[in-house]
Formats: sequence, C-alpha cells, structure tokens
Amino acid sequence: MQVDAVVLDIDGVLVDVADSYRRAIVESVEQVYGDTIEKGAIQRFKNAGGFNNDWELTDAAALYVLTARETDVDVAAFTDAIGQRGGGLDAAKAVVRESLGDDADGVFAAWDPSGLREVFQTLYLGDELYRQLEGGEPAFDAPGYINDEPVLVSEATLAELQERYAVGIVTGRPAAEADIAMDRVGLDIPEEHRFTMDDWEEGKPHPGALLTLAERFDARRLAFVGDTLDDIGTAVNADDEDDDRVYYGVGVLTGGLTGDDGRATYAEAGASAVVESVEDLPELLD
Repeated sequence: MQVDAVVLDIDGVLVDVADSYRRAIVESVEQVYGDTIEKGAIQRFKNAGGFNNDWELTDAAALYVLTARETDVDVAAFTDAIGQRGGGLDAAKAVVRESLGDDADGVFAAWDPSGLREVFQTLYLGDELYRQLEGGEPAFDAPGYINDEPVLVSEATLAELQERYAVGIVTGRPAAEADIAMDRVGLDIPEEHRFTMDDWEEGKPHPGALLTLAERFDARRLAFVGDTLDDIGTAVNADDEDDDRVYYGVGVLTGGLTGDDGRATYAEAGASAVVESVEDLPELLD
C-alpha cells in the first residue's frame, strides 16, 4: 500500500475514548432519564452509521430508552432499524415514529437534546474546561472524563509518519477538543490540514474532507485511518467520487471494533486493510 498522504481520525485511533466520550454517552442518558443503555450497545449505534457526532448518538440512545418504556423493542432491533434507514439521528427519529405511531408524541415531548448536551459536556469536560469552552457554568461539579483518555500512539510512530508522508486529521470532535487530544499525543497539524466538527457540516461518511485534503496535499494515493465503519465509508465514498486518486480505508482495532469479528466487519464495509493499532501503520505502508 504505497501512499503520499495519511489522514488520521482521533477517537479510538490516537486516544482511547472508552472511559471518556463513551462513558459520557451512557451516563448522560442515565442522569437525565434514570435509565440508559449498556456501554457495549454504543457500538451498535456506531455500526448503524451516521453517528460520528457523539452528541447525536446520545440523543439517539435517549430516544431508544424512551421508546423501550413504551414497547418491547430491544437495542439490537432498534439500531438495526436505524441502519436500514440510512443511519443517523433522523433515522432514529423515524424508527420511533414507526414503532409508536401517535404515541411517539409523548417520547418526543420527553426528549431533551439540549439538556442531554449540557450534561454530556459537563461530564466530559469537567468544571474548568466547561467554563472555558462552553462559556457558562456547568450543570454540576464533575472532574472531566477528557482526562481519562489514554494515548494509543507513540511519539516515534507519529514522527515517522510525518517524516514519510503528508499527515492530516479528520475528526468528529469540536476543534477545541481536537486540539486537546492532539496536544496530548504530541501531534502538531496546521489548521489547513485538518477537519473537525466546526469545519465540516456534512460529517463522515461524506467524502468532502478527504477530497479537500487530497487536493491540498497534492496526493495521488491517500490512506484514511479510523475506528468506525463511517471512517471506512468516508474513504470508500472518496474513492468513488474521485477518479484521479486512490483512497484507502484502514481500520484499527483499538476502538469499538475488535478481534476477528472487528476485522470481518471492516472487510464487509470495504476496508483496504485492518491493523491492530496505529502503531502498525508504518509497516503496513512501507
């Protein structure tokens, strides 16, 4: 796999978010509604597609909890139905309406995305960062799960990648939170070589960010490394869109997809390769 450029996702690739973003999803729904999903169910929403934004995944998880109070639907059936409708929050809303009919009005009346987001950001950022980044007072005292994100990549690997290739970032994080993660791993990427939630309205798996970075890098062959099916879909869609370049989607097993099942799931989604972690990337690309 010979490439000119490497584009990296952040969550599940550079830092482990199992006890930060994913924990905040579960606990935000629990705090607002007194009931929630298992942490393992988050991957079902991710696999359904369209949940690159964890705020929206939290909203969808809350819709599931509220719907499950009215029906016997389980999380597997709920997320499968989301995937069949193309994924994302709009699909989740459609599943609620189709599952409950007129009774869906009660679910949507109880659904509180703004409240969920406030709780999520308080849990994730903690008091001090919440005040800095959100510009207000947090809803309650919290230490901040952002401080519980182990680094998944060594400085030596990042240095080797930057020495050999043009390196960019495409992430669903807000820009300020992306900066914090990149500082933690020691990765300095100029603004023109990265796309965050704040730069890119469509989000993954829309190919726009990869197409733009390929042009800015003047790259003929680009690898995009991520930990979700939407990451792989972004590379596949870019490859379909751009006849002049080649785009490879590389899955890592340090996020929600792991082991042989993870490898098979990536392969079904069109991944060009799967590696145990980003540490294996230089060897793969050599």
